[in-house]
Amino acid sequence: MIKKVIHIIMKKNSPLFLLLLFAYVNSYAQQQPQFTQYMYNTIAVNPAYAGSREALSIIALNRNQWAGFDGGPQTQTLSIHSPLRNEKVGLGLSLIKDKLGYEDFTSVYADFSYTIKTSEKTKLSFGLKGGATYYKIDDELYNLDNPDPYFDENNKFNRWNMNIGAGALLHSSKWYFGLSMPRIINHDNNSSEIYKSLDRVHYFLIAGYVFDLSETLKFKPSIINKYVKGAPLSTDVTANFLFNEKFWLGASYRINNDQRDLGFFADFQVSKQFRVGYAYEIPTGEIRPFTTGSHEILLIYEFKFLKNRLKSPRYF
Repeated sequence: MIKKVIHIIMKKNSPLFLLLLFAYVNSYAQQQPQFTQYMYNTIAVNPAYAGSREALSIIALNRNQWAGFDGGPQTQTLSIHSPLRNEKVGLGLSLIKDKLGYEDFTSVYADFSYTIKTSEKTKLSFGLKGGATYYKIDDELYNLDNPDPYFDENNKFNRWNMNIGAGALLHSSKWYFGLSMPRIINHDNNSSEIYKSLDRVHYFLIAGYVFDLSETLKFKPSIINKYVKGAPLSTDVTANFLFNEKFWLGASYRINNDQRDLGFFADFQVSKQFRVGYAYEIPTGEIRPFTTGSHEILLIYEFKFLKNRLKSPRYF
């Protein structure tokens, strides 16, 4: 089905056909942004992660998905989170801008976590997330030479949607396991066949472990499962290696229905506070002939005034 629609878009070069494609994907697939380097942007999907890095952390990520495909998803995220003086409590703020064709999503969410010790080496964190998403269709769509009557000045879809989320994270210095629902309220913004539900409940399961292979080499496999009602289970499996506590090198594989994506990434710990990463992803499914791949840039900075807590580098 998607392949047929893509061929129509490439043939017709129609903005309306492009919007219909993303409406189709948005209605029946995962609606929240996906990332190759998800393991370093965990707060975007699990509020229990807030403050877990034991420092004031700033994470910025830019993703250009399906480069070369006109209207492909463009996503930027900025997250800030830190523990309070009471180390059991963590606070965070997440900003996400996601553009898909003629659709724009801008999300602002606050995060709260509370952590308890379950043993000498493990902790259990509970988190709550609350905020809103602003949904907008570009004005350009309403100014076409031959616009569809459905998209007129009197029927714009621009609106704010409030939402809440929750999550739990069990972790130690070497492993983690988490469950979350970052959006609990299911908003149904329009009853038409084109726009059914722009905000469906998503369920996330994340896990990872760090193996010490030698004094200078560590191996960290991780996984994230994403499920939303009406769509197939999406699974990302990642394996990466840490060399000399400075350089990460890894690969990922995403399975999402009949779509397969193969990714590669490298991260460098520039200093104890600053880290930079890059990821390249190759789609192997039906979209492959129309794109050169997806690109991601990751920046992490952790403020040194919490140096008594800060470890370099954190494994997750």
